[in-house]
Amino acid sequence: MNAVPYWRLSGFYFFYFAFVGAMSPFWGLYLQSLAFSAVEIGVLMSLLQVMRIFAPNIWGHIADRTGRRTTIVQLAAFGSMLAFCGVFFGSSFWWLFAVMAALSFFWSASLPLVEAMTLSHLGDHIGAYGRVRLWGSIGFIVMVVGLGYAFDMVSISWLPWAVLAVMLGIAVFARVIPEAEILAHPSDAHSIWVIVKRPDVAALLVACLLMAFTHGPYYTFYSIYLVDHGYDKSTVGWLWALGVLCEIGIFLIIPRIFAKVTPRTLILASFVLAVLRFLLIAWGVESTWIVWGAQTLHAFTFGTYHAAAVALIHQHFRGRHQARGQALYTSLSYGVGGTLGGLVSGVTWEGLGADWTFTLAAASAALAWVVYALAGRPRATHEGKPAKL
Repeated sequence: MNAVPYWRLSGFYFFYFAFVGAMSPFWGLYLQSLAFSAVEIGVLMSLLQVMRIFAPNIWGHIADRTGRRTTIVQLAAFGSMLAFCGVFFGSSFWWLFAVMAALSFFWSASLPLVEAMTLSHLGDHIGAYGRVRLWGSIGFIVMVVGLGYAFDMVSISWLPWAVLAVMLGIAVFARVIPEAEILAHPSDAHSIWVIVKRPDVAALLVACLLMAFTHGPYYTFYSIYLVDHGYDKSTVGWLWALGVLCEIGIFLIIPRIFAKVTPRTLILASFVLAVLRFLLIAWGVESTWIVWGAQTLHAFTFGTYHAAAVALIHQHFRGRHQARGQALYTSLSYGVGGTLGGLVSGVTWEGLGADWTFTLAAASAALAWVVYALAGRPRATHEGKPAKL
């Protein structure tokens, strides 16, 4: 990968997902320390996803029109850091609502563009994506384990300062990511909606939405769920870290997996294993072995799932549609799906209980499998042969 700016891209992924490693496991606990209810926590946590419904498409459209993806990534990094500083000036529900909405609007812009640039830099070596992306997983682990131990010794009120430091790292690496050439493609002549309306593409996007919905209660309430069942915060940190360590293992070997298994097969298998994982979380929390075992399935419910989804989106959206394709994937899955998953879990957590909330998450993964298995079959190519997806 001599021609690929490996360390500049990897550094951005490291700090970007270190931010996720601080927010996903611990921000809910921080909000709980401010005496917010489960519904309020669900609403505030969902704001990390809700702007992904709109913002990536806005930024992606501008990027594809102007070709200046790095400029937008830099603007997004600075804007999100500035917005986050608002947490130091108030702690009421509506103040944090406004702060997190503004943060999410900028923060959600950068990843789809960086994903598109990374894939452009890799060119035909798309299997090497995992070796770049794994540094995001390493950043997540460093943050989640470090903060897990820290919050057993100090107040969780220190969390915003840790997050701000990570956001500074994102801004630094956003300044050094080089632009990648956007190669022309025959689909450039068509509207992006011509691609989206194809049954196989539409089915993929709906299935990804459902998979993000599945993970709503996990990213919103999993840490609270474990602490309520007697797990200390350092153990919670290591459980999150275990899942991401397994994810790293997948990213390291994904080129060899792609050589033998199609992304379509991988993503269908990921849906099946997500059903198993969330049923284990729902009904096995009293067993330490089941809890640790369920976390190893993160290798598949995120690792193989994400690698396969990004590869499929990249195959469907090429040329001038590349950035908007990744943005659309982010918007519909993590935006719509993640937002609905967080909001619904906030309601069911209090109404049905934790076990049934995670059971409903498993049902959503099962529905994702049904949708993509039945409606997501590859279209025939112009030569009449099935596309290899």
